[in-house]
Amino acid sequence: MTTGRRTLVENGTLVSSTGAVRTDVLIEGETVVALLAPGSFAFEVDTRIDATGCYVLPGGVDVHTHMEMPFGGTEASDTFATGTRAAAWGGTTTIVDFVVQRTGEVVERALETWHAKAAGNSAIDYGFHMILGGVDDDSLTAMDSLVAHEGITSFKLFMAYPGVFYSDDGQILRAMQRATDNGATIMMHAENGTAIDVLVQQALARGDTDPVFHGTTRPAALEAEAVNRAIALADVAGGTPLYVVHVSASQALERIATERAKGANVFAETCPQYLYLTLEDHLGAGGPGSFEGAKYACSTPLRSRHEPHAADLWRGLRTDDLAVVSTDHCPFCFKDQKQLGRGDFSKIPNGMGGVEHRMDLVHQGVVDGHLSLQRWVETCSTTPARMFGMYPRKGTVSPGSDADIVIYDPAATTRISAETHHMNIDYSAFEGFELTGSVRTVLSRGAVILDRGTYSGSPGHGRFVPRGLSQYLR
Repeated sequence: MTTGRRTLVENGTLVSSTGAVRTDVLIEGETVVALLAPGSFAFEVDTRIDATGCYVLPGGVDVHTHMEMPFGGTEASDTFATGTRAAAWGGTTTIVDFVVQRTGEVVERALETWHAKAAGNSAIDYGFHMILGGVDDDSLTAMDSLVAHEGITSFKLFMAYPGVFYSDDGQILRAMQRATDNGATIMMHAENGTAIDVLVQQALARGDTDPVFHGTTRPAALEAEAVNRAIALADVAGGTPLYVVHVSASQALERIATERAKGANVFAETCPQYLYLTLEDHLGAGGPGSFEGAKYACSTPLRSRHEPHAADLWRGLRTDDLAVVSTDHCPFCFKDQKQLGRGDFSKIPNGMGGVEHRMDLVHQGVVDGHLSLQRWVETCSTTPARMFGMYPRKGTVSPGSDADIVIYDPAATTRISAETHHMNIDYSAFEGFELTGSVRTVLSRGAVILDRGTYSGSPGHGRFVPRGLSQYLR
């Protein structure tokens, strides 16, 4: 039986993946114990939180972050302490980060390294995916062990970055076959890395070194081609659950939608940067000779505003061809880190910071008529939890779930700026954005960690969440 302090969140509108209803929420200790008709609870409580005029949401679940990730000769600038604190400010109460196993490295040792990074430092709850940088007999055996004993049930492979994380088609097929056997989900970075490397070298040989060429050498056709290949390999492997990360292009989405229409277990996410930012305005910022666009170098890259990518991605979120909005949070400071690529765009560390702003940016899509309230919650909280085996502990406000709750004020405003954000990065990819809606209060397992601009969370509050198999399969 749940015991502990009793908290009542009252007078708010509970928004779930199925609707929005005036509901009071009763919490005991770390757990939601009851959903009540407004004003019906007549017993004593320790704390009352008035949510009048606000939405009451399940805490955000960001299933694609890279805290302290080594990449491109440096390391992502957010630690688990700084990155999870920033996530909490933005209404995200659970992340799933990526353990990195490189070729020849023992998978279990890599996992130990990431547990050491996160334990005692994370302000919110966290889980892990495993990046398989080297697919061989040992890592395939480790896949079974991680699923059975470690609560890690998803494995990321790369069709990009030859010489770093790249897996060839044979390695991918072997990993998919093992995942088909043990029930795991394969996450795919889908870009044709060997073809991209040719285009990169040709661009540099021409003297095309500005950041904008990071985008033009990673064309949408090579994202779509890789998605098509990943789908074919998953089919050959027996219908492996496939989750395509950071989809940015209409052509890739079209291929995913076609396969989903056949009933295949093919899923995908997109990220806020692909909904709002463009190759011309951001990667090409400042014009020829400018290095400003390095701030926006990420992979897959930002796409052209002259093509319907963003509109198609919003539509994909409405239709569930895109199931999840994550951030691919992998920040590198402009000074010292992004500067490594000055004079050679291929050396710019790939990644942007966004873990603090995902909930607000997708809510703006509700305001602008792209999504319903329910889809906002579904794509940012409920489906990520279901997709990666954390539901109903996470992703819902229901009796028995963790009391991860966000009180969101739809009438407030949020202005994004590097001067006020809490991520450990010296610029904001969304600098100056004025958004409608703002996080007011955040509870993590029943504890108020943010309220009206005052942060009261602490490193070490967050716990590791062992995950089950995907609960979103068809």
